[in-house]
Amino acid sequence: MNLPKNLKYSKDHEWVIIKDNIATVGITDFAQKELGDIVFFDLETLDEEVKEDDVIGTIEAVKTVSDIFSPVAGTVVELNEKIETDPELVNSDPYGEGWLVKIEIEEGASTEHLLDSNGYKALVTP
Repeated sequence: MNLPKNLKYSKDHEWVIIKDNIATVGITDFAQKELGDIVFFDLETLDEEVKEDDVIGTIEAVKTVSDIFSPVAGTVVELNEKIETDPELVNSDPYGEGWLVKIEIEEGASTEHLLDSNGYKALVTP
């Protein structure tokens, strides 16, 4: 399982990297493998304020449809347009070109609840 150490992780299987108060968010390698072949994303939260754990979209895979949750509170400032036409990027490059959204973190919002790679690994391995 690929778990980059420079990322933070949510219990809902999203990864986060924060730079200059902007959180880039995607789903983990573990999550994309569990979902299988991803065929469609519904991300319509651009410019919306979201709270931690709010649903910010859905992922449709061959096997199932799953919600995507915001790991931080803030405003969605960018959607990854590449995944609209090439959703398989999340399967092939979940930590790179397959990112989902960028969220400007709300002032004073906590990121303390996010897990490091070891904490996330403990969550998903028996």
